[in-house]
Amino acid sequence: MQRPNEPSSAAWDCMLPGPPSKSNCGSADLSSAGLLAYAAGSSVAIVDTHSMQLVSTLPLPPPPSSAASPFITAVKWSPFPLPHHLIESETSSPQLQLAVGDRHGRISLLDFRSRAPILFFETNYPNLSKLGVQDLCWIQTRLDSWSLAAISGPSLLSIYNTATGHCFFKYDASPEYFSCLRRDPFDSRHFCALGLKGFLLSMKLLGDDSENDVVLRDLQIRTDSSELQRLEKDSPINNGAPASAVFQNYVVKFAFSPHWKHVILVGFPRELVLFDLQYGSVLFSTTFPRGCGKFLEVLPDVNMEVFYCAHLDGKITTWRRKEGEQMHIMCSVEELMPSIGTTVPSPLVLAVAVSQSDHTLQDICRLCPDADSFDIDFNNPFDSYDESHIFSKTRLISISDDGKVWKWLLTAEGSRDGRKHTENAKRVSEVREVPVPEVESHSEVFSTNERSMDKVVQLDDTNRRGGCKSGPSIVSDEVSFKMNLVGQLHLLSSAISMLAVPSPSLTATLARGGNSPAVAVPLVALGTQSGTIDVIDVSANAVATSFSVHSSVVRGLRWLGNSRLVSFSYTQGNEKTGGYVNRLVVTCLRSGLSRTFRVLQKPERAPIRALRASSSGRYLLILFRDAPVEVWAMTKTPLMLRSLALPFTVLEWTLPTVPKTAQKPSRTSSFLSKDQGGSPPPGTTSPKDGADGAQDEFSESFAFALVNGALGVFEVQGRRIRDFRPKWPSSSFVSSDGLVTAMAYRLPHVVMGDRSGNIRWWDVTTGQSSSFNTHRDGIRRIKFSPVVPGDRSRGRIAVLFYDNTFSVFDLDSPDPLANSLLQPQFPGTLVLELDWLPLRTEKDDPLVLCIAGADSSFRLVELTISDQKIGGLAPQARPTKERFRPVPLPSPVLLPTPHALALRMILQLGAKPSWFDAFSTAMNEAYSHVPGTPSAGDLRGYMIDSPRVGDSAVPEMLLKVLEPYRREGCLLDDERVRLYAKVVKRGSVLRLAFASAIFGESMEALFWLQLPRALNHLMNKLVNKSPQKGPHRAQTPEMDEASMLSRISSKGKSVHGSGNVLVNGQLKLMAFEQQELWEQANERITWHEKLEGEEAIQNRVHELVSVGNLEAAVSLLLSTSPESSYFYANALRAVALSSAVSTSLLELAVKVVAANMVRNDRSMSGTHLLCAVGRYQEACSQLQDAGCWTDAATLAATHLKGSDYARVLQRWADHVLHVEHNIWRALILYVAAGALQEALAALRQAQLPDTAAMFVHVCREIHAEFLSHLDSDEEATSLKDKVSNLPGLNPESPDVVAVGEYFGQYQRKLVHLCMDSQPYTD
Repeated sequence: MQRPNEPSSAAWDCMLPGPPSKSNCGSADLSSAGLLAYAAGSSVAIVDTHSMQLVSTLPLPPPPSSAASPFITAVKWSPFPLPHHLIESETSSPQLQLAVGDRHGRISLLDFRSRAPILFFETNYPNLSKLGVQDLCWIQTRLDSWSLAAISGPSLLSIYNTATGHCFFKYDASPEYFSCLRRDPFDSRHFCALGLKGFLLSMKLLGDDSENDVVLRDLQIRTDSSELQRLEKDSPINNGAPASAVFQNYVVKFAFSPHWKHVILVGFPRELVLFDLQYGSVLFSTTFPRGCGKFLEVLPDVNMEVFYCAHLDGKITTWRRKEGEQMHIMCSVEELMPSIGTTVPSPLVLAVAVSQSDHTLQDICRLCPDADSFDIDFNNPFDSYDESHIFSKTRLISISDDGKVWKWLLTAEGSRDGRKHTENAKRVSEVREVPVPEVESHSEVFSTNERSMDKVVQLDDTNRRGGCKSGPSIVSDEVSFKMNLVGQLHLLSSAISMLAVPSPSLTATLARGGNSPAVAVPLVALGTQSGTIDVIDVSANAVATSFSVHSSVVRGLRWLGNSRLVSFSYTQGNEKTGGYVNRLVVTCLRSGLSRTFRVLQKPERAPIRALRASSSGRYLLILFRDAPVEVWAMTKTPLMLRSLALPFTVLEWTLPTVPKTAQKPSRTSSFLSKDQGGSPPPGTTSPKDGADGAQDEFSESFAFALVNGALGVFEVQGRRIRDFRPKWPSSSFVSSDGLVTAMAYRLPHVVMGDRSGNIRWWDVTTGQSSSFNTHRDGIRRIKFSPVVPGDRSRGRIAVLFYDNTFSVFDLDSPDPLANSLLQPQFPGTLVLELDWLPLRTEKDDPLVLCIAGADSSFRLVELTISDQKIGGLAPQARPTKERFRPVPLPSPVLLPTPHALALRMILQLGAKPSWFDAFSTAMNEAYSHVPGTPSAGDLRGYMIDSPRVGDSAVPEMLLKVLEPYRREGCLLDDERVRLYAKVVKRGSVLRLAFASAIFGESMEALFWLQLPRALNHLMNKLVNKSPQKGPHRAQTPEMDEASMLSRISSKGKSVHGSGNVLVNGQLKLMAFEQQELWEQANERITWHEKLEGEEAIQNRVHELVSVGNLEAAVSLLLSTSPESSYFYANALRAVALSSAVSTSLLELAVKVVAANMVRNDRSMSGTHLLCAVGRYQEACSQLQDAGCWTDAATLAATHLKGSDYARVLQRWADHVLHVEHNIWRALILYVAAGALQEALAALRQAQLPDTAAMFVHVCREIHAEFLSHLDSDEEATSLKDKVSNLPGLNPESPDVVAVGEYFGQYQRKLVHLCMDSQPYTD
């Protein structure tokens, strides 16, 4: 299907998704740049979570064999970063692509720019069955290549090549039911698939060519699945449906721990499990306490060792790790669905996601000495009362089935004791590697505010509970967890049942003078199944307001003029009384009040069938089923005029008449010139007065058809109703074979449609008539298109058929059927209701149809007009219809790629905060001065004074390119501008990290934050300044038999690590220092002490030897049972490890035995023997050969230093870069190992010229700062001479010179591309 390349190329781009449902399987994904994608019916809604606005809605086209698109059941953002290479012909943005799976088993890549699929994967399922997609997961195969794993049906796992769409691996787990897929944050090649019964499949991709590239390991998590067995008997899977569609209330999901490798958090319906993949064992399990519903989702917090569990009943529980062990305790219970302001029963929570973009910005903020944790978060009106120290803030997004997207702020706060604040701040800061002076500055702030805290301590409890939250139960005195609602997006609340557009009345024109039609308000009213009325502002593509009017389905909805709505619903009476209770309501949009009228004491015999309001809004026809029609005057207090006891089938009021182009305004026709003190004239002109609007009395008429096929027109004037006496057509016009089911009336034409598909039209003034057959099903609706002066045709109609398809015909053409648009190029959904948008003012304006889809979506479809034929959705050359937004859309990732790269470069080089002042409303006073309009002066003044990288003229040109976005406020929101104001003068490192975090590239941001530590580690090694020593254990003295037996019985305990729950897991991924690696390994040992089994003992011995705890390893080895197959190997290792003296003979013997063990796949045992004789370098090499990279680093951190340790790091870096494809982690290891030249080569090979130039610049900046802190004595002077240049980054090096020259060329090409690219218009 051909669609425009740009989302804004059509003049009207408006689509509101319907509410999500359980049929969408809770599919949602929050990108690291803050864009939320979630499935709603057969469309994907994109929401910016910073401003909580709908960005766009992407409908999925239907399959060739179907008219309607199936439900979308899986959504995942692509993991590609912002592309740095500059390609002039690039039409798509890989960072804005979505993998989408639907209920029919189709998997496609949707592109945000083109709003269309760019690739359908080869989903050839067995037996032609439609296996619905359950979950999707991106898996890395190369540095710039990713594969896509998918669960289809109940138990089929497939992996696809995303470049070709070819499936290269399949795994059928029957009779297991797969539940979800997750990727390992420590290794992007590794992912797991979990089943409802605890079956766990661990996979690692080594390529994307064949099934030989997949390494499998299956595990089992023990759980009680008796409830699932009962559900299987009641609803067995036999139609290819995914497990989440069949067992909707039996949810099993898991998440990788971001803090500890190999650890996953698994949630079963009533149980929570922590599972170690390396040991294949459960570390911790617990059942959910009473009062918590069944499990829905588990969400780890990157900032802390805390995770959140969402439950089906709308609750969310917070769990934190107990200090010193792998046990979690529940800290708080909150409500995701507030009890105040929600309907009964409460809406269901369908999906929950944690924002991954906040933790990096918080890390950056902590490195700014003068930045409080409050500065980077939402403006809380209670902040002036809240002085408790906040350790961490996490944003959580929840989606409910009433069309709302909720944004919550989860905070971890310290106790109210000011001294504890300082201690906690120091504890957190130490773990987060924040320099000590910065923590001290925080402590000063708290100490000076202790008095003010005493004054407001009573207000804390009440004010912090503001918003929609319950009081948390605090387990610890030090840390409490709280949750506040900070944002909400309201979209369509329920399935659409009715659609109504305001028809502008000529009366409003006469009252104002002139004879042009009244300008219609850009509002559309939608009635829903839940009884609410949603009013849509089509210029903003948003729900302007919503009224909860009825308690059942809204069955009829009409506008009364432009500011009032009338609607009805009915319910059946009880069994005793019977009948129907009809409820009629008038809703005023201006006041928001809804008033019922025609209230009866008893149920009626007949329900209301339909409402018909005149275009002026003065008269209302109420049609009943098998009962007379009532005519009401809709004054302030509605008044019934009379009842019409005729067998009507359809009734339609006349639409506003079309003004004449040559008619001049007449003062006599003005309402103001008439001496009337009452309400404005209510109706359109009567037919006898023509279309110029000049007459003495206003009247309105309606056409009707009777059961016998007879036609007529009645006129309503004041309180009188009389026959209009039209000129009748010939007798053959009345068809006897088709009951009239639809009608449209605009003077002088009446158009009718019947249940046989015939369309007939009749001129009531001349009697002329004609007809044709559409060869379709019966006709349900006919709508005249709006007409403006100068239109070539006044007979265009939209026809809705009973099969929920529609066509557009031109009755003025000689052959309406030949010149019709039988099926517009329209994304696949069946049409429930349609009407024209009455906003045309000129003849060149497009015709726009409002459509309520069967998937509960609301869409505007634009039709092009030509002299030959009505066209479809073709790209237009005219300007885009501007969308109104109440606040700007500050999402830089949405900008065209050249403009996004321009903003990224400006943030890296450093722009003064005053540049953002044009749209920032909450800037600090120090930056509030604006020295004039930037476009009018020299823009270079907005760049900070810092060493320039590249061409000095480029920043000014980039600022000019970004000027349109700056004026509209579409770059950064106030929160992030305030943080940038603190960051911008703190050095290049923080600016580079900030720029990366803004575009969602958190791994690159962490690389910049860790780079100073890695470089200082290298510099300290080069100058031999306080070399870091591993935590060596004292050599074991000779032990007598009694002490040895005592040691064995006690199974010596390991030393605990820090045990603090407030740590940053992502920074652990970048760990390289010896102390860090050693502490992490020590921490893990305590989790496994209670594990039993031979394999567990072997792994525990390996961990103990790695950290140098040989006594505990010996005691564990000597406790092996003589019947064990490991007894002799363990005894040999125990003797070798307990040996106090290493002779050359023993060394030789051990090396031979170790070699034999390696040959027999006993690499771990051989490593232990090498450690026993001090051959740590060779032991590390063997571990690396066996793929135990973290263990090798831990062993090296314990026993090696200097160049030996660097060699281990460098080999590890090579593996991370070329095998794990994690360039940012590899760069940190290269720098720590002193291989700066290899790091630079890796950046150049990855085609990151700007990052390579910034890397050289930052390294020199850190190097200069390091030298400046050295003492001025002679020894320091010699040291400075020794390290005057960084190894591998000498300014005269050809590689360094080439990087600088290439960056200059890159900048100039970027400027050209920016100038050629059209700005993104929303």
